[in-house]
Amino acid sequence: MVETPGKYAGKIPQTIRWQDGELYLIDQTRLPGEVVEEQQRSVEQVRDSIKRLKVRGAPAIGIAGAYGLVIALRDKLHLDRGAFIEEMRKQAGYLESARPTGVNLRWALRRMLKHGDGLTDASPEQVLQALLAEAIRIHDEDRRLCRNIGKAGKALIKEGMGILTHCNAGSLATSELGTATAPMYLAHRDGVSFRVFVDETRPLLQGARLTSWELLQAGIDVTLICDNMAATLMAQGKIGLVMTGADRVAANGDAANKIGTLGIAVLAHHFGIPFYVAAPSSSIDHDTATGKDIPIEERDPEEITHWGGQQTAPDNIKVSSPAFDVTPNELVTGIITDKGILHAPYIEAIQARYPQNRATP
Repeated sequence: MVETPGKYAGKIPQTIRWQDGELYLIDQTRLPGEVVEEQQRSVEQVRDSIKRLKVRGAPAIGIAGAYGLVIALRDKLHLDRGAFIEEMRKQAGYLESARPTGVNLRWALRRMLKHGDGLTDASPEQVLQALLAEAIRIHDEDRRLCRNIGKAGKALIKEGMGILTHCNAGSLATSELGTATAPMYLAHRDGVSFRVFVDETRPLLQGARLTSWELLQAGIDVTLICDNMAATLMAQGKIGLVMTGADRVAANGDAANKIGTLGIAVLAHHFGIPFYVAAPSSSIDHDTATGKDIPIEERDPEEITHWGGQQTAPDNIKVSSPAFDVTPNELVTGIITDKGILHAPYIEAIQARYPQNRATP
């Protein structure tokens, strides 16, 4: 846990830690009952942690993947340079295959590959050290990006406002302040009084288990609701703002986020409530033209048919288990980025703030 910046004594969980040459991750599958930090000893373990959602959230996955590539190559230093670089590409592909929807994992690993490939005269030892330095830069940059998202979005939060968020786009999904939660943390630091409503986020309850837990840790006024309560709260006038994260933002502003986000965006549009997406530059994908081109991860059906080791559905039931949905840009009031808030038309706004899909944010 790390102290939050500012004048209050809340604490924000540090989900990823690199210390003394080792990677440590909070096992988010065990929250909120246990706070367990797990050392990652192999690339297989890192990939498994990503796949099983021990580490989750697009920015955090990208950071974990970058460090995972370093771990993968530590015992390959006996190879000649050509074989080492080939192994680097192989292991990056192995890690990238863990989860397809969030673009940050691909972005981080391809940035690492570009960096390694550029060291044409370096030995394997020198390449490995350079890759570690690049992974640390990615980690540090994410902290800065999240802080800037917080600065860009905190003015949206007004005194007495009710804010709805879905899934976990908080510190557990990033390296520090989160994306959708960053404006909340900074507004709270500045003494603004507001209330956050957190959808439980079926089927894995990331809102209930993670977001509500971390906001409580920071001393923010938070209320947990079932996913199907959002419309009622909006109808009652209790929600003045919706703020979610995004695992990938297409070039036209369509945004992929945890399944259920689209429904909330439709409700917000119906009730005239502003709907904002918070995303760092690493989540903006110029290579994906629209949301229709975003691959949607299909999860294990057991995540729906079972909970807590107990079966909750009939045997042999057909199951559809997409992990994400795509909110079309016409339902998005604005995209809160590390370079300010973008508004429609999003193709032009994204191109103006992020003129190319750079390897470095």
